[in-house]
Amino acid sequence: MAQVYVSSILPSSVDKVWSVIRDFNGLPNWTDFVAESRIEQDRPADQIGSVRAFRLIDGGFIREQLLALSDYDYSFSYSILESPMGVENYIATVKLLPITDGNRTFMEWTAEFDCVPARESELVTHIGENVFLGGINCLKDRVKT
Repeated sequence: MAQVYVSSILPSSVDKVWSVIRDFNGLPNWTDFVAESRIEQDRPADQIGSVRAFRLIDGGFIREQLLALSDYDYSFSYSILESPMGVENYIATVKLLPITDGNRTFMEWTAEFDCVPARESELVTHIGENVFLGGINCLKDRVKT
């Protein structure tokens, strides 16, 4: 099973960061690589089991399902149901922790998945650098205090 781990420090309070990323349908609001997103079957975006279907700027189409959401822990987990990346059993978690020194936020984004062994290194790098770190860097710009 492949594993991805990315972490960073964001220049804003945990509550402000959480208010932006908590919306499971909000990727177009804080990333520059998601063109549009919708929650299927008109379910609430924060309801466990909700499925977001979104299109990337490059045309790729992805469907993900919300597995867990905790306002107490500032975290959520989701699975990929459909993706052009060639991953299976993909589970990712985003977690925030307050940094009280400077009113900043520690963010970690992790994933585990199965894939063809020959593509594991490529996919781990792509997800870690382009998706997770790319998303975090966009988020930093969005939440600057």
